[in-house]
Amino acid sequence: MKRPHIAFIGAGNMAEAVIQGVLAAGLFRAEQVVASDPSPARRAHMAERYGIRAVEQNREAAEWGDFVILGVKPRSVDAVLVEVRPDLKGKVLISVAAGVPLARLSSGVERGVIRAMPNAPARVRAGATALAPARGVADDDLAFARQIFESIGAVWILDEKEINAVTGLSGSGPAYIALVIEAMADGGVKCGLTREVALALTAQTVFGTAKMLIESGHHPSRLKDEVASPAGTTIAGLHCLEQGGVRAAFISAVEAATARAAVLGGETNEKHGQK
Repeated sequence: MKRPHIAFIGAGNMAEAVIQGVLAAGLFRAEQVVASDPSPARRAHMAERYGIRAVEQNREAAEWGDFVILGVKPRSVDAVLVEVRPDLKGKVLISVAAGVPLARLSSGVERGVIRAMPNAPARVRAGATALAPARGVADDDLAFARQIFESIGAVWILDEKEINAVTGLSGSGPAYIALVIEAMADGGVKCGLTREVALALTAQTVFGTAKMLIESGHHPSRLKDEVASPAGTTIAGLHCLEQGGVRAAFISAVEAATARAAVLGGETNEKHGQK
């Protein structure tokens, strides 16, 4: 039985993360992977580091792959699709371009199209990815797409209507958490810690807290209540966060990013007052 090939149109950071993941997981061997990119330096990096074939022409990659991952900037998607569409017959197209809907991707792709919304921690194989398949995608193809993205983290299969919210939450979320880490570390510095120690303590605290929640399956409020003892230090800090409107700020951030994702995808989002 012929082993499938995987092609990447665009060899940016997310493509590199997925290539690292699938090679480490043994889903593909290096000789089954091809990536196209206009940058000679980028092609050289990918070929030298991973042993894959790196080419300049998008059509060369698309023609060769059975699963084709579209990883170009959203503004370039339409032009690239016009270029490679003749080579997509019989292929599964997976797009990681934020905000680009299935309707813009599906024309001429007979076997199936899947939207993927991974996030930056995929680079360390701790990503969160949502997959939204178009109608008609075979169960086996969706299952294999899931394996591809499970090589870089956790995966959820969702309806396309939920993808903008995923973009606003987990897609943009690493930036929100980075801001929290920076702010907490600033607090540690203000209270006498060195910058190095404050950042390390904060990052480990965020990592450990997330690990506890994932492994226990408990609601965050349970952990919060366990840490916040009566008249203690934690409840005093939580009071300040509530006074600062932290909850509302995070909710608004996710909502604003979700609305922006809809705008970038050419959708109307009357709920958020944007068209």
